[in-house]
Amino acid sequence: MTLTLDAVAERAAEHNLAIMGTLRPEPGDGLPDGMGTLILLGPHEPGFWPHVTTAPEFADGAPDPLDRWSRRVIGRLACGFGGKARFPFGGPPYAPFLAWALRSGRAWSSPVGMLVHDVAGLMVSYRGALVLRAQVDLPDPPAAPPCDTCADKPCLHACPVGALGARDADGVGAYDLGACHGFLDTPAGADCLNAGCKVRRACPVSQSYGRVAAQSAHHMRYFHP
Repeated sequence: MTLTLDAVAERAAEHNLAIMGTLRPEPGDGLPDGMGTLILLGPHEPGFWPHVTTAPEFADGAPDPLDRWSRRVIGRLACGFGGKARFPFGGPPYAPFLAWALRSGRAWSSPVGMLVHDVAGLMVSYRGALVLRAQVDLPDPPAAPPCDTCADKPCLHACPVGALGARDADGVGAYDLGACHGFLDTPAGADCLNAGCKVRRACPVSQSYGRVAAQSAHHMRYFHP
């Protein structure tokens, strides 16, 4: 039976995961020979965080519960399809998830330099990738990034201390890491720590994605311990 993207999506949805992009592997990807399809998986919203936090990895007290859940669940999905799994953590070396996301045609560099996704906006994240031998038929990607039709571009002005702003003349996003961490150490930074980066939240696409504050807080604790 020919493997379809719908079949992969159905299995992923059982774990509140969604297909966030697809592409054909290339020689420089560091993957085994003969692989025909790479499928990026990320949280399916709304509902990902209430689902994943009931997993045993979140009850055993060991570090990195979300990464361990991702290894278990996505690893089993890959095996079930006769493929391999790759993850954006666990390095170095690290798998080139940023390059894969851009090549998928469903993610782009935003006005503030961070990755923006057609469905998740600036809240995009990838829990892993399925690397399959099968040549699964791939859909056409969106014609243009959502930023092209975003008139106000609120992401450019959302950071309380201007740590994230417009890209410079070379097209590189301006990011003052020190200013960001310094702000998070103040009482005023509690909102970003507890609900997620205000720049990410300002994106109109992000606002329709349904990601709960507790999930953003989990990631912020790793970013700013």
